Amino acid sequence: GYHADRWKKLLIPYSSPTKAYFDTSDKDPFCMYNYLLDITTWNKSIRRGFIKVKIIDNAGNTVESQMNSEASTFQQYKRVKILTGFQQDIEKIAKISLTFSTKTLIGPKRKLRILQMKLTSLNNPKR
Repeated sequence: GYHADRWKKLLIPYSSPTKAYFDTSDKDPFCMYNYLLDITTWNKSIRRGFIKVKIIDNAGNTVESQMNSEASTFQQYKRVKILTGFQQDIEKIAKISLTFSTKTLIGPKRKLRILQMKLTSLNNPKR
């Protein structure tokens, strides 16, 4: 693990606020591969819910993210950025699958219509 107090001297000198994310997986070797999901939706009504991301390579290897702990609000033509993590990394992504959930048992099922999305690796930003 990382001790946050060891990072203090490095982070404090910056004049702008600095964010650090230290998520680990629950399986050995405990590392997480983080991606930033940037979504623009075109639903006319506001949707609030959770996104689960699945990435697949050409060989059929699949990795699924955990459901975010906080709900996101999706409005027409507004960009939403979601930090998502995977326990394995897929180098050459062939397909991306998103699952939208409101986590409610009562009421109609809602769809999230995606106008544009971008998935960026934070571990390997040149990809």
